[in-house]
Amino acid sequence: MMKSLFSAELLKIVKQSKTYYALGAIILIELLILLIAYYQGSTVLDLLLESLKQSFYFEGSLLNGNLIMYIVLNSLWFNVPLILMIITSGFLTDEYKDGTLQSVMLQAVRKKQFILVKYAMAILFTILVITFMMLTTFAFAYAIFGKGDLIVYINTLNFFESGDAFRRICFSFISGAIAMIFYNVTSMTLAILIKDSSKTWLVSALFLVITNLLLKVDFGNASFNNLFFPKLIDTWQQLFVYELDWTRIIGNNFLLILYSLLMVLIGTYIFNKKDIG
Repeated sequence: MMKSLFSAELLKIVKQSKTYYALGAIILIELLILLIAYYQGSTVLDLLLESLKQSFYFEGSLLNGNLIMYIVLNSLWFNVPLILMIITSGFLTDEYKDGTLQSVMLQAVRKKQFILVKYAMAILFTILVITFMMLTTFAFAYAIFGKGDLIVYINTLNFFESGDAFRRICFSFISGAIAMIFYNVTSMTLAILIKDSSKTWLVSALFLVITNLLLKVDFGNASFNNLFFPKLIDTWQQLFVYELDWTRIIGNNFLLILYSLLMVLIGTYIFNKKDIG
């Protein structure tokens, strides 16, 4: 039964127009960044780094594919998770709206199996979209701007050679995908609680905004700061600190996975107990 449910849900994702709207939105974000960088990026970089160029040698142009990919990664703060949360929550809210959920439950389908497949689809969809985002960004950025050293400002200016920058960017996409999975399973849990699509989108957007705001708040307790989920969302950016703290990076991503599993357990329990009508 789980296999049949999984196949059916996968077919829905492939056929629904929302999937392609999401991919189109990702492409649009990338193209806008590329367009702005192509026409204005070089001028801005020259103004910012004019004094540094007199003291340091940079290999290739600083306006290069690695910098473009880093800029695209910054869409993981709000744009990309918002798109993903809207699409993912619709996996369930659309079925509430259309009445198809009641029809499915009249068959020999256990509620627990059904909702777990929905969560699995949310995770798979997230991985596919982030993979698509990574591959298209690599293709566009390197084709137009080529390779080169990367300069990033995180508390201080950090410089990375082209090869090192590429590796850090790849790991950042993986870490970013884990954060996006957390957002998506949260939106699915919100869909279980709220049922209505527009209200779920609004609450999901509010959750995203509050999470980003709490990221900047210092709660004064080191342990709480290290464990509270909003403090883990920027883990992908820690890969652009010059001296990598792999223990912290891996630990943060592991905690995000645990938070994601917790959201799945909460949502599954509520859905299993809740009246479908």
